[in-house]
Amino acid sequence: MTYYLIKLFLSAGVIVMVTEIAKRNNSAASIIHSLPLTSLLAFIWIYLETKDSALIGRHAFGTFWFVLPTLPMFLLMPWLIKKLGGFWPAFGTGIMLTILLYFLTMRLLKAAGVNL
Repeated sequence: MTYYLIKLFLSAGVIVMVTEIAKRNNSAASIIHSLPLTSLLAFIWIYLETKDSALIGRHAFGTFWFVLPTLPMFLLMPWLIKKLGGFWPAFGTGIMLTILLYFLTMRLLKAAGVNL
């Protein structure tokens, strides 16, 4: 139980840290946020729990392919916020775009014979 609480608070702490830093220094928060902290923490937790390096390798490979469809959202958010009149409509549109791109990515990977 203690282990899971440590995982929870450390993982959540990263998000809280980024949001608090963003209020003071957006550039610094953006750099920290761009780091694959979630992936790195997941690698650590998975490895500590399984000691399975091959699983980490497969997870990293899959993560690479699924990061790609998320990138357009980051580029489009500033434009969507202006065009759609606020955060929530832009956020929802960004999520829908990302979901569409996930499906497209999965279809293209399958067609290319990439097995995740």
